[in-house]
Amino acid sequence: MEGEDEDSENPRSFNNAKIYKRMIIIIAGAFMNIVLGLVLMMITLLPQEQFASNTVSSFAPYSYSAVSGLQPDDEIVNINGYAVNTSTDFSFALYTLPVQEVDGTSLEIYKQDCLFSLYRHYAGIVNDNKDISDEDFNESYKLWEEGAKQVREAKDKETALSVASKSVDDIDTFFNLELSKDYPVPQNKETRSRFRTDMKVRRNGEIVTLKDVDFVTVKNEGSDKPSLQIDFYVKPIEKTFGTVIGQTFSQTVSIVRMVWGSLIGIFKGQFGLNDLAGPVGLASTITDVASESLKTSFSSAVMSIVYIMMVITVNLGVVNMLPFPALDGGRFLFLLIEGIFRKPIPRKVEAIVNGIGFALLLILMAFISLHDIWKIVVGG
Repeated sequence: MEGEDEDSENPRSFNNAKIYKRMIIIIAGAFMNIVLGLVLMMITLLPQEQFASNTVSSFAPYSYSAVSGLQPDDEIVNINGYAVNTSTDFSFALYTLPVQEVDGTSLEIYKQDCLFSLYRHYAGIVNDNKDISDEDFNESYKLWEEGAKQVREAKDKETALSVASKSVDDIDTFFNLELSKDYPVPQNKETRSRFRTDMKVRRNGEIVTLKDVDFVTVKNEGSDKPSLQIDFYVKPIEKTFGTVIGQTFSQTVSIVRMVWGSLIGIFKGQFGLNDLAGPVGLASTITDVASESLKTSFSSAVMSIVYIMMVITVNLGVVNMLPFPALDGGRFLFLLIEGIFRKPIPRKVEAIVNGIGFALLLILMAFISLHDIWKIVVGG
C-alpha cells in the first residue's frame, strides 16, 4: 500500500491517512482471519446432530472424578483457574493439566484403585465373551455399575474392598464362572500419579468450589508420559438455529482463548519445543488427522481438515496481532505510540526494528521447520 513502508506526498496514501484509519487498516487482516474462522466453525457445526455442554450427565462406573466430589448436573465453569464457557474451553483446560504426584495412601486413591480393578475384571470377562447377548450385557453392566456405586459411597478402605470383592463375585456368578480367589487388593503406595485440579461448578444455582478432583490417569505403552481420560458424560445441547449461531460465536471465541492461552503457556514453560509446529509439522498433522478420519468416513475427513483450517486461520489472526516487530500488532503499537505522543516514529527506526523482528521470525520458522522434519524422520 502506497505510504505504508515509505513516505508519500499523495494525500490518499497510507502515511497521510488519519491515525484511526491506519489502525483500522492494520487490524483488518487479523479481523478477517477471525471472520473466516467463524465461517469455518459454522461449517464444522452444521453436520452435527447436537452439541456438547459443560454439564455433567452421568459417570462411567470407573470414574475417578465421581470419587473426588463431582456430581451429576454439575455445570463446570472453571478448571484450574481457566474459565469454562464451551466444550472447547473444557477440553483445553483438562488436557493442559500437569500430572501430579499425590498422596497414594488416601481413601480416595484406594477407592479409585478398587474401581479400576473392578473395571478390568468386568472388561476382561466381556471381551472373552464375544457372543454375549445384548440382554446379558445390559444385566451384567448393571451389576458392575451398582458395585462401582457402592465403592464410591464407601466410608473406609475395608468397606471399599469388601463391596468391590462382592461385585466381582456377583459378576462371576452371573457368567457362571468360578469365583475369583485372589482379589486385586490395592497397594498403599506413598505417591500416585494423577491429573488433579481444583474446579468450580454451578450446583443448584450456586457456585461451588471442588478441591483436588482427580481424572483417570492412563499409562501409555512406550511413553513415560501418562494421558488423561475424561471419565464422565455431558448433557447434549439441542441443535436449533439459535444454538448453531450461539455455538459458532462462542466456540470461535474459545479457540481465540485457546491460542492465547497456548502462547502464554509457551512463555511459562508449560509447552516445549515438541508442542510447536511449523508448515512442515502442520502438513504432517493434517495428513495424519485425515487418514484417521477416513477410517470413519470421507465426510468425517473433510470436516476434520476444515476444523484444522479454522484453528490455523484463528491462530494467524491472534498471532499476527501480537505487539512484535514486523507483525501487524507491532505496527499497531507504533501507531498507538504516534497517537499518544502526536509524533510518528522515524521511518529509519521503524524499518530497523521491523527488519530485526522479521529476521527473528524467519530464524524461528526455519528452526521449527527443521525440528518438524527431524520429528518425521525419527517418527516423533
